[in-house]
This record gives sequence, C-alpha cells and structure tokens, in this order.
Amino acid sequence: MPSIIIARMTEMWPAPFHPSPIAHTQEVPGSKSMTNRAYILSALASGPSTVTGALRSRDTDLMEAALTAMGTRIEHDGETIHVTPGKLHGATVDCGLAGTVMRFVPPVAVFADGPVLFDGDAHARNRPMSTILDALRTLGASVAGETLPVTVHGNGRAEGGPVEIDASASSQFVSGLLLSAPRFERGVQIRHTGGPLPSMPHIEMTVAMLADAGVKVEASVNSWSVEPQAIRGTHWVIEPDLSNAAPFLAAAAVTGGEVRIPHWSVVTTQPGATMISILERMGCEVELVADGAGHTLRVRGPEPGRLRGIRLDMSDIGELAPTVAAIAACATAATEITGIAHLRGHETDRLSALSNEINGLGGRCEELGDGLRITPARMRGGVWHTYDDHRMATAGAIIGLVTKGVEVENIGTTSKTLPGFSDMWAGVVAQ
Repeated sequence: MPSIIIARMTEMWPAPFHPSPIAHTQEVPGSKSMTNRAYILSALASGPSTVTGALRSRDTDLMEAALTAMGTRIEHDGETIHVTPGKLHGATVDCGLAGTVMRFVPPVAVFADGPVLFDGDAHARNRPMSTILDALRTLGASVAGETLPVTVHGNGRAEGGPVEIDASASSQFVSGLLLSAPRFERGVQIRHTGGPLPSMPHIEMTVAMLADAGVKVEASVNSWSVEPQAIRGTHWVIEPDLSNAAPFLAAAAVTGGEVRIPHWSVVTTQPGATMISILERMGCEVELVADGAGHTLRVRGPEPGRLRGIRLDMSDIGELAPTVAAIAACATAATEITGIAHLRGHETDRLSALSNEINGLGGRCEELGDGLRITPARMRGGVWHTYDDHRMATAGAIIGLVTKGVEVENIGTTSKTLPGFSDMWAGVVAQ
C-alpha cells in the first residue's frame, strides 16, 4: 500500500506549453457547490427530489456516498438523479478532503438514529471543524471530537435555538447550519461574532437554494434565522461551475488568445462570475453573447506585454485566488490580492503553497498577512507541487502554458471538482 501512495504522489504531468494565442470553446460541468447543497436539501426534504446537471467528481461522489450510507436513496437515470429521503441511521462517512462533506453532513447526522463516524484524508484532520461541532453541541447534539475523526451521536432529533459562532475561517460553517436548520425543533438562529466573513456569495447561494426549497430565511448583518419548517422536494437544475471555468478563461488572458464558455449563468450567486470584472481589470476584452435561450462568455486576452497587474480584495472570492495568482505571475506589473487569510485552512495552506511554487519557478511572490504580492519575473521550468489541492494543480497548468518545462505533480487531484481536466486542457492547446 505505501508504494502505491508514493507512486500517485510523485506522478508528474508535463504541462502543455503554448505561448501563442489559443482559440478554444470549453463546456464546463455543473457547480460542485450547488450540487452538494442540492444533495443535502434533497436528503432532508419532505418528499422526493430530482437533480439535473449535477457535477460528478470526487467531492460530489463523497457527498452522495455519505448520504446514501445514512439512509438516503440516490438513483441515477441518465442525466437525472432521483433523491428519495429515508429514515437516517448510523454510518461511517469518508470526507476525503471535501469541506462540504466535513461541514454540511455533521448537522444532518444529528437527525440519524445512531452514531455517525466522520473521517477523511490525512490533511483533512488539520482542517478547521470545531466551529460547526461546538455549534451542534449548543443546539443539543452529542458530538465526540474536535477534528477528524469525529462522531455525531444522533438520536433522530435536536432542539436547536440560538447559537453564536465565529465563521471567519469558513463560510461553510454558516451554510452547514442553515441547510439543516429547518429540521431542528426550534429552528436555528445564527449570529456570527468573529471577523469578516469570507466567501459571502456561498452563503447567499445557500439562502437562495433554501428559498427554492420553500424555506424562508430571515437574514441581517452577520445573523440568520430559520424557523422549523418543511423542506420541499425540488427539481434542482445545476448551473455550470463558473469557478472551474476560470482556468480556461485564464488561458486566454496569459496567451492573448480567445476562450468561449457556453451556458454562462448571467444571474447567479456563484463567486466564479466575478472573473468577468477581474479579467477586464487585467486588460482582457470580455463579452456576453446571446446564444439561444442562454449566453456564451467570450474572453480575449490582451496583446503580449499588456496583461495588467491589479490590487484586489478577494475575501468574498477566495476560491479564485490560485487562478488570479497564476495570471498575475504572467502579467507586466505587480498584483496584490488580500482578504484571503482563511485560505491557510483550505485543502492546503494556499498562501504558502502559491508563494513556494511561484518562487520555485523563478517568479516573485511574497506572502502577506492576509494575501499575496506577486511581482512579474521571468519564470523557468520545473516541478509545480499541488499538495493534493485541485486549484493548485490548475494554477500550475496556467503558468505552464507560457513557461516551458513545467511539470505538475499529481494532476489527478483535479478530479476533486473537475474530472478529466488534463484531457480538457489538451483540448485548449489542440486548436
């Protein structure tokens, strides 16, 4: 077994080198964030639900497996997934490295009849969890542990009520409580007491999807209140994952080429939509083109030597930081991205990882208290380590387009949210 693990970790992928302008159209699979929220709400609903356009990836497979193990019936019929709620029971849940499984499923486990044991990948044991676990204890649940492995001793019910949390490390702590809040006997009233909340669009996504399932959420600054109520079975239509579209758009930016993304969501709560304004600020030409009932996003990168650096607060859109950092390393002026201290608690410490890898290829990246300062420098080939982090892997692929000889470690980690990425990327350079 150890030899197998080592082989996987040391596998190198020669990043395609294509410094000339690319021209590419890329279909993007469904949103991981929306898919996993739809699974949770469907499992807790008062009747059956269907899901179309769902992402199939490691993270969504882990969510499906977790809910199935606890008694939810999930059946695939072509592109449609049928979810039938069932009586929840004790189980063992593999979280992998998926924050949505680690933070969204323990509140569901409160309503299981029996203990639910949570564990995951080695690094998952270092990811923050105590906020959600302490909140569940306040709400009347019995929980053993502070980090993985953790056991939620469900007895089919929990009182609920008011709870104060510090969610400054992850918006998932708020979303995880909100998704299960209608099932608590007194509902749940959440008040965030810490510093700035990261990734607010993800909380807005949660509130919007609860509304789609018939659940009313009273929201004000740093507080959310949900009364006990039924969650309606719903037909969920999952939008394409706009954050997974970002690396392909970056390919246009760094090569001065053009990329088109069909079915772009014009009205959305996804943080990935912010890439439009970011790319425009960095000198790209961006256009939404009407395409039947939907829209295609067209991005054309600037001429060589005209990709601009920017100053950007990314507190709401931290998941885009590795992509923006990769673009910034190829720009003509310095970029400073801030508001992302919370990324130190993601799949890896993304600030340290980005700084190490950019500098390791001859770039100049300085780690700040809550962000990064990237000063363009001539980069060279070498190994780009991924730390089992899917967004580190795609960042390496972006830099490899314009830096000859980049080898990305374990490109397969992209299967967490975007299975088949390496084949898709080959398509980027093939046209």
